[in-house]
Amino acid sequence: MATRHQAREAVISLLYAYDMGNEEIAKHADDILEDKKIRNKQKDFALELFEGTMGQLESLDKVIIENLKEWDFERLGNIERAILRLGSYEVLNKDLDSAVIINEAIELAKKLCSEQSPSFINGVLDGVSKTKATK
Repeated sequence: MATRHQAREAVISLLYAYDMGNEEIAKHADDILEDKKIRNKQKDFALELFEGTMGQLESLDKVIIENLKEWDFERLGNIERAILRLGSYEVLNKDLDSAVIINEAIELAKKLCSEQSPSFINGVLDGVSKTKATK
């Protein structure tokens, strides 16, 4: 049985595919999750995260941009952008403690990104979390 971590990793791959120009990925999300053995509750969880993130893409990108310190959004790597979008979605929309969400994003960055990415992602998502706290 897949874990929530594996479900989030699958969502990152879907967001990455979308960002790389596969705008039809949403139509195939169910099959892709099934291929990755993400099933039942975890599949529902992954689909909710993916659809929620995709539904708020513009506003998520805006809040990410607001929290980038001296960095251009367009220079972000596609995987980093996918992790930031998913993390921002969860921080802003889920009842889970922000520290847990940020830690999960850091773990995904350690696995999928460059050596510098985890601390970068930590800083941006911490800013997003503080943005939520002030609203």
